[in-house]
Amino acid sequence: MGKLIIVDHPLVKHKITLLRSKHTDVQVFRQLMQELSMLLAYEATRGIPVENTTCETPLMQAEAHLITPGTLAVIPILRAGLGMVDGLLSFMPMARVGHIGLYRDHDTLQPVEYYCKLPQGIADMEVFVIDPMLATGGTVAKSIEIIKKAGAHKIRFLCVVSCPEGVEVVQKAHPDVDIYTCVLDKCLNEKGYILPGLGDAGDRLYGTK
Repeated sequence: MGKLIIVDHPLVKHKITLLRSKHTDVQVFRQLMQELSMLLAYEATRGIPVENTTCETPLMQAEAHLITPGTLAVIPILRAGLGMVDGLLSFMPMARVGHIGLYRDHDTLQPVEYYCKLPQGIADMEVFVIDPMLATGGTVAKSIEIIKKAGAHKIRFLCVVSCPEGVEVVQKAHPDVDIYTCVLDKCLNEKGYILPGLGDAGDRLYGTK
């Protein structure tokens, strides 16, 4: 079973409180989302491989380590996932970026793919799938399924807010995928919103509500 890693850090707790507040405006909300994404990236990249090399300091040659170019991919789930991209890229600017877009069918209530563009060679990459909210888990599970069909097998999922229902769905569908989150909230309400949550992340990121 994939691990659930909750980033338990005073800075995360502080920023989550500000992010939740209904009084936080769009500009500050975006900045907080980016900062929390950076903190998630720090935790989620702990296990990525590096290659041994050397570098010349002003004084002598030193043993060194580098991440191999072309081995990292960041895949936001549209549209809210875009709000996390800059945070991850500030930590790993060498990463390639793909995009996945899904909508929910009104009759079946199942997620349906409408857009997918993934980096070439994704089968050999460490893949970071990102979406601020892990609510019902259906969209995330479907996105990971699409990425696996493209050949990827080293996948991590990063979200800012999660709930037990969504975690269970993703872990059941993809027991090989670790989940990194800033906070695990109580539950979903009857409309599929996380409680206490922070509302609709996409609307709050882009000022569309």
